[in-house]
Amino acid sequence: MSAVVLGYVPNALGDAAASAAIGEARKRGGTVVVVNTTRADRLVDPAYADNNDMARLEETLRESGVNFTVQHGTSNDTAAEDVLEAAVRHEADLIVIGLRHRTPVGKLIMGSTAQTILLGARCNVLAVKA
Repeated sequence: MSAVVLGYVPNALGDAAASAAIGEARKRGGTVVVVNTTRADRLVDPAYADNNDMARLEETLRESGVNFTVQHGTSNDTAAEDVLEAAVRHEADLIVIGLRHRTPVGKLIMGSTAQTILLGARCNVLAVKA
């Protein structure tokens, strides 16, 4: 069975990515593997979903009828590393992420999770906009 890894963030980008991941999983007859993590040393991370965000996403996934698994919690790795590791572990055919515009200075100072995933993935990556 095919796996589609969803790098989820709790905002419009995450919702767009979730919708695309569900569509791709349906086409492929596969499973959606949701990854939402934060580094254990980060006190506040707007990309980290709270319990209500995850409950809403899981309800959307249940209603879609696709099979899914969820990886949600803290990690010693970055979110990008967790997404890439999940793709390898589940032998994913596709990674789906939300993509927002960042200035070159923003990427330099903050880094880019999307860029790390795009450059490090062993499978195809679908980057969607809200």
